[in-house]
Amino acid sequence: MYLTAEIKQEIFGKHGKSNTDTGSSEGQIALFSYRINHLTGHLKSNKKDYSTERALVILVGKRRRLLNYLKDTDITRYRAIIKELGIRK
Repeated sequence: MYLTAEIKQEIFGKHGKSNTDTGSSEGQIALFSYRINHLTGHLKSNKKDYSTERALVILVGKRRRLLNYLKDTDITRYRAIIKELGIRK
């Protein structure tokens, strides 16, 4: 499995408030970005995997909604997570 509990704790520890803080917007955005990067690599080698393509589109939409929420509530946190993850609109 590509996403183990240790990897999740590392992601939440780096981008969230703590290793167990799974509810923060930054932590969720970072986790979605990790999953999106993994699925993108999978789709480069498996072009006809349409169920994975659909899952990727859904994940991108979830991340976009979280980013919009973060932008509306706290623009400095939004800018920080965009810069840290290398995401642009």
